Amino acid sequence: MSGPEDTSKRMSGGRVEGEPTIGERESSDMDAMIKSVAGGPDRSIIVKNGGQSTRAVHGGERVKGGLKARATLDALATPIVQTATFTFRNTAEIVGYNEGTYESFEYGRYGNPTVRAAEEKIMALEGAEDCVVSASGMNSVTTMLLALVDSNGHVVTTTDCYRRTRQFVTTVLPKMGVSLTVIDPADCDELERILKTKGATLFFSEQITNPLTRIIDTERICQLCKQYNVISCIDTTFATPINHRPIEFGSDLVLHSGSKYLAGHNDVMCGALAGKKDLIDQVRKLQGVLGGVVDPHAAYLLIRGLKTLSLRVVQQNNTAAELARVLQKHPCVEKVHYPTVRSHRDYDVANRPGMFPLGFGGVISFEIKGDGNPWSQETFDAAARFIDALRIPYIGPSLGGVESLVEQVRVVGYYDQPLEVRQRLSITNGLIRFACGVEDTKDIVDDVVQALEDVPIGLTVAQMREAGEPPMPKGDEEEGNRAWMRKTIKELPNLRSPITVQSSTTCREAIKMMHSNGIDQMPVVQPFVGGAPDDLEVLGLLSMATLSKHVLTHPEVIDNAVVKYASQKYVVVEPTATLEAVADALNAYTDRRTGDTGVVIVAEDIGSKKILRYVVSRIDVLAYETDALGTF
Repeated sequence: MSGPEDTSKRMSGGRVEGEPTIGERESSDMDAMIKSVAGGPDRSIIVKNGGQSTRAVHGGERVKGGLKARATLDALATPIVQTATFTFRNTAEIVGYNEGTYESFEYGRYGNPTVRAAEEKIMALEGAEDCVVSASGMNSVTTMLLALVDSNGHVVTTTDCYRRTRQFVTTVLPKMGVSLTVIDPADCDELERILKTKGATLFFSEQITNPLTRIIDTERICQLCKQYNVISCIDTTFATPINHRPIEFGSDLVLHSGSKYLAGHNDVMCGALAGKKDLIDQVRKLQGVLGGVVDPHAAYLLIRGLKTLSLRVVQQNNTAAELARVLQKHPCVEKVHYPTVRSHRDYDVANRPGMFPLGFGGVISFEIKGDGNPWSQETFDAAARFIDALRIPYIGPSLGGVESLVEQVRVVGYYDQPLEVRQRLSITNGLIRFACGVEDTKDIVDDVVQALEDVPIGLTVAQMREAGEPPMPKGDEEEGNRAWMRKTIKELPNLRSPITVQSSTTCREAIKMMHSNGIDQMPVVQPFVGGAPDDLEVLGLLSMATLSKHVLTHPEVIDNAVVKYASQKYVVVEPTATLEAVADALNAYTDRRTGDTGVVIVAEDIGSKKILRYVVSRIDVLAYETDALGTF
């Protein structure tokens, strides 16, 4: 039996006397590495004996090892490995590479050492098993969804999110048979109901959301996703790993637009996805096929930016919080969207201990009061006067860089969107998004306050036009932007045949059908006597929420005919109705207690019967809007 360890020769640093230091071990390992690189056949002869073209191509580069290899390893900054192709010295190496015993890269689309250094830095910040960096944040999110959600999958996301992400999930994924459910960021009870009754493949949300700075309950959401075997992916572009790390709360994946805070200097386009290795492997493989890789120089700039991330974010946190404090008291500001404000919808969750220990990032949104009508010309003009009176921030999209940026959201992000769309998304004419840079807090606050002086006393609309100042965009009235509203339902492309159940269908079969098709409402029908062979008479509208409630409280009804549980209250329009009429009908659908998406039954009146033609949902309307406006 061995005795206690003899520590008499152990030095204060924990190293036993006579053992090599860390630096000595590294130096020895490097010497061995350089010798192995320099070994093998002497290729210098091709330079010595070759012609001028051969010397120009291979001189100074073909012979490896020596000073160049050592200096590359000794460089303080990570080298930019600007190559598309990686080579092998012999057949054994490439065989070893394919078998996983020789660590290297093969082709730039599959990896690069500079890019890998950036990925490993993000892994360290997020506490992730693996990371894949790509050409943009949108490339990261689209490749992730395509890799992890199969056809006939089901994605759950939240209402307030980046517009281009919304476009992808509402216009592209449905074409692949993927269904979508959209919930309020704060509605965890609705998420639990959906996961319990429908199931899902993946949950995706931003934390903090763009542009209204909503906060999700990361911990509960991740618990629910784990309970129901759903992949969770949280986009923390606004939060950064300095303020919030979803993986610590149980998230499978975390996503960033690296162009923003991570790189931090408004000079890089990149995205990053970090998390569980098995999921990252799937995404990396598809990225190698689709080709959305980041170039090595951009990866180097990302590495450089990450080194100062915490310094920048702390400053931006402090500036945004102070700006929120000042703005909430200002008479020209109607509302402030920032989680430090007590009136913020998600204040309690946001300020729960451990959620955001250092702050909420540098993006603050607020609404200029104008004339009190958030949709009026005067409110638009007041916001424009404020923007134009600012001296420090640049006017433009993006955020997270060292320079402050400001935008009137109505103009920068939603210029081509009609009033109905913006009202549904709460994008008012006075909504301002201010992305704080790292300038002195006092300078930014003073600049905002002085610019607000122009809000109540600026030029009138008539004076602006006389002076050549641009008036409010004509998006609310312009012919092109409203043409889609006048299309009739019959004119809409890609209308799907309605999914229905017969009156004799059992509750068990109906639940299975709604679950497999990713829908939460469908009509109950029966053949129309005296009509065409395919004519179906609508008997009622079935709700997954209502039906599930009945079955859960009364399990014995699972094999009863479903018609008994179909509601007679549903919205009906004619096939000749315009899409505007459909949108109005959906807005009139006020019973939101069930959490259903809301659908309109498109039917013809024959006698006193409703003969089914189509079913149109809220998500369908949003997809038609974005397609028609050419915003993808």
